[in-house]
Amino acid sequence: MKFIGFVGTNATRSTNRTLLQFMKKMFANEAEIELVEIKDLPMFNKQVTQLAEKIAAADGVIISTPEYDHAVPAALINALNWLSYGIFPFVDKPVMITGASYGTLGSSRAQAHLRQILDSPELKARIMPSSEFLLGHSLQAFDEQGNLIDEEQTQKLQGLFNDFLLFVKITSQLQHAHAANQKEAAEFSWETI
Repeated sequence: MKFIGFVGTNATRSTNRTLLQFMKKMFANEAEIELVEIKDLPMFNKQVTQLAEKIAAADGVIISTPEYDHAVPAALINALNWLSYGIFPFVDKPVMITGASYGTLGSSRAQAHLRQILDSPELKARIMPSSEFLLGHSLQAFDEQGNLIDEEQTQKLQGLFNDFLLFVKITSQLQHAHAANQKEAAEFSWETI
């Protein structure tokens, strides 16, 4: 399987990037994970076609988000807005949400916020349920090689990733309404609600 690992921040130093890099290494025998950076997307620019094509071609997407002021970063919202403007790569796409934060809560509120965004009429992603991976105190969570130090956290991440592989297989069979879902996303307008 092929997944896109979406680094949900434009910060140069990010433990969410480190988490996705660790997942890419850890799950290399189970799936190919290509990391994509939103920091490379220009603000307020429609040039996201290449990223949309990668998402559309992937079996699923893993988004790792930090938490800024109890929400996802503005840069991630910007990227998702452009990825739902005239292009719709997230419609019916399986998504796993992870997150790392410097504090205790491990981006729990940002993950809840991201679930709402991904479930919006313009994106219509299929978000894996009951799958929070909340990495708190992330500055101390990795060793010098970028590996998670806590074995329990590593085992939990392994279990969630195995569940995601199964979730991707199951959702691949739920495509009977895909064309209708894409049409609804394309035709959605807040003005007609």
